[in-house]
Amino acid sequence: MATAVPRLRPVPAPESPTFLTPEQLAELFTVPLETVYQWRRKRTGPPGFRVGRHLRYDLAAVLAWVAEQTENTGAA
Repeated sequence: MATAVPRLRPVPAPESPTFLTPEQLAELFTVPLETVYQWRRKRTGPPGFRVGRHLRYDLAAVLAWVAEQTENTGAA
């Protein structure tokens, strides 16, 4: 009788890029999903890109955008 081997999910390497969905971005900033889409339409939010028909956000670019926003507003 064979023992079932649990399936393990691969863990991304620390240096691998992390991409967020619009839903994850909205959750990260605790804003409605529609706000994320408005940022994209108005070109005021973090830069996003398409993978086929799917919208994604590079976490490094999102963090850079946040840093830029805090510099521009003088917030700490």
